[in-house]
Amino acid sequence: MNKLARKGFAIKFINLNVNLGTFAPLKKENLIQGKLHAENYNLDKKTASFITHAKKQGRPIVAVGTTVTRALESAYKTPRALKLKGNTKLFIRSPYKFKIISALVTNFHVPKSSLMMLVATLMGRKQLLNTYQKAIKKHFRFFSFGDGMLILP
Repeated sequence: MNKLARKGFAIKFINLNVNLGTFAPLKKENLIQGKLHAENYNLDKKTASFITHAKKQGRPIVAVGTTVTRALESAYKTPRALKLKGNTKLFIRSPYKFKIISALVTNFHVPKSSLMMLVATLMGRKQLLNTYQKAIKKHFRFFSFGDGMLILP
């Protein structure tokens, strides 16, 4: 993070209350209702202002983690305003259109998970499957403490 900051990247933080629902397998109800477990988030005013200003300037917002992605996308009210606190039940899947994030850093998730669906929505299902085949061949580690990837749609 220090190297990124020295190169001029702004690093901002969001408070998340991640729960075990993040790791729960998808259920039929999730698919029918289009909602997932709730996770609380808090953005401070400076971070929210920074994000809305950066979006207005056309600068990319790179989320680090799928939970951050869900929180930021749920915080969207208008192009000029973000909700500072709330909870997200957002189930990001195709054909969802991202409003806040431009890219994502995340790890390799397990198949048939909501996290995989979020990643597929951002990068495309075919590209995701190709990326995973390469990761398997190179013996990358999967799941929460596995290897990470930068996804640029």
